[in-house]
Amino acid sequence: MNKVVIIAIAVLLVLVGTIYWAVSAGSRPDKLDQFAQCLKDRGAVFYGAFWCVHCQNQKAMFGRSVRFLPYVECSMPDGQTQTSVCTAKGIKGYPTWEFSDGTRETGEVPLAVLAEKTKCELPQN
Repeated sequence: MNKVVIIAIAVLLVLVGTIYWAVSAGSRPDKLDQFAQCLKDRGAVFYGAFWCVHCQNQKAMFGRSVRFLPYVECSMPDGQTQTSVCTAKGIKGYPTWEFSDGTRETGEVPLAVLAEKTKCELPQN
């Protein structure tokens, strides 16, 4: 084989390996997956807005496990008005967590508080 073909095959193998690694890393469970799923199962709901910095910080606490959060987007695309679901719930600020017992926590809520309110087990680091 000539050098160009060998280099092309090597580049292709590296590319395929990188894609495989990226896909498999994204599908592996993260340490907070079960915790986030438990929050949802226990009736907790996280109300937020796409433009809210504190909501982004709250989501960041969950890393990749954010996909399991019981999240409700309250902002309309214009960023000025609220969805009817959030208006009906009386959501006034973001983030707001509502729990199955009807209580609420507002602002960036520490994971330990979420665990306490829902009796969900927070994994140890």
